[in-house]
Amino acid sequence: MPTLTIDNQTVTVEEGTSVLEAARKIGVDIPTLCYLKDLNAPASCRVCLVQVEGRPTMDASCVLPAAEGMVVHTNTPPVLAARKQMVELLLSDHPFECLACERNLNCELQRLAKRFGIRDLHLEGSRNHYPIDDLSPSVVREPDKCIRCRRCIAVCENFQSVGIYRMVERSFNAVVGPAFNGSLMETPCIYCGQCITVCPTGALREQDSTARVWEALQDPDLFVIVQTAPAIRSTIGEEFGYPVGSLVTGQMVATLRRLGFDRVFDDCFGADVTVMEEAKELAERLERGGPFPQFTACCPSWVLFCESFYPQLIDNLSEC
Repeated sequence: MPTLTIDNQTVTVEEGTSVLEAARKIGVDIPTLCYLKDLNAPASCRVCLVQVEGRPTMDASCVLPAAEGMVVHTNTPPVLAARKQMVELLLSDHPFECLACERNLNCELQRLAKRFGIRDLHLEGSRNHYPIDDLSPSVVREPDKCIRCRRCIAVCENFQSVGIYRMVERSFNAVVGPAFNGSLMETPCIYCGQCITVCPTGALREQDSTARVWEALQDPDLFVIVQTAPAIRSTIGEEFGYPVGSLVTGQMVATLRRLGFDRVFDDCFGADVTVMEEAKELAERLERGGPFPQFTACCPSWVLFCESFYPQLIDNLSEC
């Protein structure tokens, strides 16, 4: 197991561990954009640069293996200047519409710009412009905001085993998207949302129907109901300062009624009935000898995944 020194701290790690993970082990913060532990380390963003004594150039710490006796510096002026320049290069081909962006104040690129004190853009040049793909019922893709980190490629292919994303075109025209930079509607996307979760910017986001809900609430001729999933009542409180796991059923219902919903329904009873029906179906399958195993059909993304990639298991899906 190699022992190395990072910012005057000695650390011993397993063979094959990257300098980035070694630094995190001892609490040294090295910024990243493209890195996803165990899934993605293309070293494309170059934001995790470090200086190793004895090497003429800086290295991307996410792909640099820790070696015995290595002395690493992560916070020197040249390193910080190089990281700042990498972020400025990314911003030079990125739209400046943070105030209207869905990821405003929750954007990793924005946080790095603030961290490095980037207020004005000194690097200017040509920019690519792509149409927004909003044909999917769940995912909106804005290629103009893509920084080509490849996180969505990694999570879609290596985690979800779907693989609809890839690098399209080359060099300056390179962008991440479906084949031929087409629409997500032309792919076997299962709308799981993992790509949205890992995207560091606003290049991928959920379809938002908030405006349509407000329109419905303002229409006096409509009787508007809202139906919430059981998990919501124990998770939404976190957004309003309640301890994690707090039940806020009463507050949630009262708020929805004040917003204008005519009726508020909880899916709890329906979920319980579904479990009972699935148990009944399983008992029937046991009597007739299959097919086994039985999979729930409650999740539309899972059903779509099964239909698209494992059609031989369709008969194993529950009917309720």
